[in-house]
Amino acid sequence: MKRRDFVKTATTAIAAGTVVPALAGSATTGNHAPEDNVVNHYVLFWLKKDLTEKQIEEFTGFFEMLRKVPGIRNFYYGKPANSTPRDVVDNSFTYNLMIQFNTLEALEVYGVHPIHMEAIEKYSHFWEKVVVHDSVLHE
Repeated sequence: MKRRDFVKTATTAIAAGTVVPALAGSATTGNHAPEDNVVNHYVLFWLKKDLTEKQIEEFTGFFEMLRKVPGIRNFYYGKPANSTPRDVVDNSFTYNLMIQFNTLEALEVYGVHPIHMEAIEKYSHFWEKVVVHDSVLHE
């Protein structure tokens, strides 16, 4: 997914309430130094088409495992919003995940953390496609 498509998707998700902005009154207010910038880890999951509704719901256990990895600043996941279809909206994914970290180093620790690796091993058979976007949020 191109950056502009990611921005559109993220903006739509935030506007629809699928992803809750975590920084209101925080780093986005201009009251913090540049070192307070947040590292955003945004992931889209397309689960296999032949899964049952029960299996799709069971997949949320993946997120609950990830939530336990130390060093996470904010953690959100959800499904596509039932927003009005438009050419710029891609609601084809099954789940999205947004994790925020205080530093790039914390993101790197998360990436290889045993809980993260165990969750992938346990739940990766559910998905057919995953797209990850890591970015730094600036004031």
